[in-house]
Amino acid sequence: MKKMNYQNVKGTQDYLPNAEVVRRDIRRTLEDVFIQYGCKPLETPILNYTELLASKYGGGAEILEEMYTLTDRGERDLALRYDLTIPFAKVIAMNPTLKMPFKRYEIGKVFRDGPIKAGRFREFTQCDVDIVGVDSQIAEAELMVMTLDVFKKLDLEVTIQYNNRKLLKGMLEVFGATSEKINQIILILDKLDKVGLKAVISELDEQGLSTETITLVKQFLTDEGNVNLRYFETFAEQNEEVKEGLSELIELQSYLACLSIDKQCVFNPFLARGLEIYTGTIYEIFLSNKTIQSSIGSGGRYDNAIGGLIGTNERFSTVGISFGLDVIYAAMFISDKQLKESSNVDYYIIPLGTQKESLLVANDLRRKGYKVEYEMGNKKLGKALEKANKANIRNVIIIGEDEIKNNQVKIKDMNSGDEKVEPYLFT
Repeated sequence: MKKMNYQNVKGTQDYLPNAEVVRRDIRRTLEDVFIQYGCKPLETPILNYTELLASKYGGGAEILEEMYTLTDRGERDLALRYDLTIPFAKVIAMNPTLKMPFKRYEIGKVFRDGPIKAGRFREFTQCDVDIVGVDSQIAEAELMVMTLDVFKKLDLEVTIQYNNRKLLKGMLEVFGATSEKINQIILILDKLDKVGLKAVISELDEQGLSTETITLVKQFLTDEGNVNLRYFETFAEQNEEVKEGLSELIELQSYLACLSIDKQCVFNPFLARGLEIYTGTIYEIFLSNKTIQSSIGSGGRYDNAIGGLIGTNERFSTVGISFGLDVIYAAMFISDKQLKESSNVDYYIIPLGTQKESLLVANDLRRKGYKVEYEMGNKKLGKALEKANKANIRNVIIIGEDEIKNNQVKIKDMNSGDEKVEPYLFT
């Protein structure tokens, strides 16, 4: 008989209880903040029609290469969702009576057959917030201040980098890039921080761009003034996209200054976000200490996706942000934050040959709302106390024959070593 392969599928992993406790704490923290900001919960299917996820309003060519596809017994073409954004856009498209503005959050598993690195897997959990029906950059500002609240509660210092796709696209038009080349150039510019200027210029050379275009792009990449919005004013006079993008960024910066978060939110004129879905402001979240180089959250405005799915090309003002639970957990693991195993057990009951009576005590405490662990393994007292110490359980109830005879229970405080006896009527 062939031996079964017990390994996990590459890019997936199990989370044992000590890790899962921390992950659920992170999830609860995120959810609490989302609710605090007025977001409503939503759940969408993991399985979707391939046609929906592969639409031009989906994740773009890069993500489609990583999409898991399958067929069901009816030979329908299906795919596992690679993010929570397109399933959300589908919900808005299918429910025209939803009142706007609509703010939702969803936390769920997504799947991508892509490269694996620290905090990046093929099955992972995303935590998303999206706002539909707000034209103003106040929606972006709210998501950015919410993000800083989330990471403050998680005790992780982050920086949010932001840019605007209109600004970037318009600048490339000014530099003479043709429309069919612009998306590819944006993808190349997005790698600037990862691969450096020389590699980016080398990749641009391979695109068959004119010498003048490459020279102008290189000047743009190396000009120290490009981190100030005033740099773009001259270009805004030449190009409508630059003008619109600049106007949106000026509005956004006014909100960030008003909220006193403009030091933690940094304009990056080359941030591109690889996905073609984005139409306006975009942003990525990075750990300030750079222990993880890649972003731990990202998002942006995607005003064309919902109308595109409906087939009307109607514009729905939509802005969203996505946090990766797994990469946040990895960041906390590296930072050694909140990873000391803590017990959520109020009482640990140790029966000494008194199984039924001890079970009654456990049942009574649970009915009163306490979290109770009952020792079922017939451990001797010393071993049971050792287990309580290792699991950081503070209160241990010991029940032997003497306790039953005297209608009492013995409660041991594992921190102080003190013991107290309390009455309990067994009969």
